[in-house]
Amino acid sequence: MFELSASAFLWVKALHIISVMAWMAGMLYLPRLYVYHSDAEAGSIQSETFKVMERRLLRAIINPAMIAAVLFGGWLLLNLGDNVWSESWLHVKLTLVILMLGVHGMLSKWRKDFEADRNQRPAKFYRMMNEVPTVLMIGIVILAVVRPF
Repeated sequence: MFELSASAFLWVKALHIISVMAWMAGMLYLPRLYVYHSDAEAGSIQSETFKVMERRLLRAIINPAMIAAVLFGGWLLLNLGDNVWSESWLHVKLTLVILMLGVHGMLSKWRKDFEADRNQRPAKFYRMMNEVPTVLMIGIVILAVVRPF
């Protein structure tokens, strides 16, 4: 049912990579918006503009791209063969993907805090959090491509 031909596998892999790229673009940009939003006065035109930008970025790009990345990635996993499940790199990679999904959830929660003018965190916090998806992404890509162990 889920088995792919060699050419279909490549198409699913391409769609997975495209989805991951869109997801990461949003995951890297949203915390940067939070940096600027945290400095805007609540209720100001600037703050209200950030709310619209953040909501649209999350709902129109980040969430759909994450769903597509997980679906296409899962489809690829089902077609890697049984022997790959004993390889450590895959377990570490999937752990990092789960952590990335957790970061996605935190970014979503923080957007709701900004939407309700409840943000209590300074811009410096979001500057630091902006690096987390980058570090996770680097680890995931190295594990998927190099398979170091």
